[in-house]
Amino acid sequence: MHLELDSVSYAYGRRAPSVLDELTHTVSDGFTILLGPNGAGKSTLLKLAAGVNQPDTGTVRLGELSSDQAAYRAHVAWMPQTITAMTGLTAREQVAYTGWLKGMSRSAAWEAAADALDRVELTPQADTRTRRLSGGQIRRVGVASALVHGAGLLLLDEPTAGMDPTQRRRFRNLILRIVDDGVPVLMSTHDVTDLAEEADQVTVLTHGVITFNGTTEAFLEHASADVQAARRAEDAYAVLTRGVMPQDPVRVERRTSRGPGR
Repeated sequence: MHLELDSVSYAYGRRAPSVLDELTHTVSDGFTILLGPNGAGKSTLLKLAAGVNQPDTGTVRLGELSSDQAAYRAHVAWMPQTITAMTGLTAREQVAYTGWLKGMSRSAAWEAAADALDRVELTPQADTRTRRLSGGQIRRVGVASALVHGAGLLLLDEPTAGMDPTQRRRFRNLILRIVDDGVPVLMSTHDVTDLAEEADQVTVLTHGVITFNGTTEAFLEHASADVQAARRAEDAYAVLTRGVMPQDPVRVERRTSRGPGR
């Protein structure tokens, strides 16, 4: 099942400008990076995809399920930017509690929590109080909490914020293992250093407009020919976001016409 947004519009209030305006997009299988500057609408898109918010117009679907159905939310896992751990709980208790909130029985949630922590390599910290975990470990608890109920799609909102390069590499390896297990991942970021070559797809969102959607290779083709290899992602990102204003589809079409993977 693919996640589909069909002519989706959303604004935070009746008189507020639309963050997304008739956005149509399909999320591919595998590992997709949702790239864009702060304020581009990435968090809004993920909240709509998670069923946390409902669109003002248009529909969000996963196969035959729409985002206003409980069955839809059971298939989707969302990790917001801020992970609020209950400091009195252990890592396993925190993950099990999330499973219980998702509708699992206590015993099923407790067993699934152990499996989820193992998937994110936190089994040694299962009985550690969350207040004693590092920031990177708390992020992994967040991923385990998102995975505990067996969701078929994982949505991550800037999960690497505040991580050092080593932590980022370890976290990307974790995501790749989850993808290898057959769970598609959509991860938002505004930092091009999060763009690993292992990512299958890149979607660039600027002012609520998708300015690129395609393979990582096709994304990098937007970089200037004379740019060093280490800076290709940064240059391609600059090209795809430069000067794009809201509701400017003509300019977007010109930008995305280069290379395969449109």
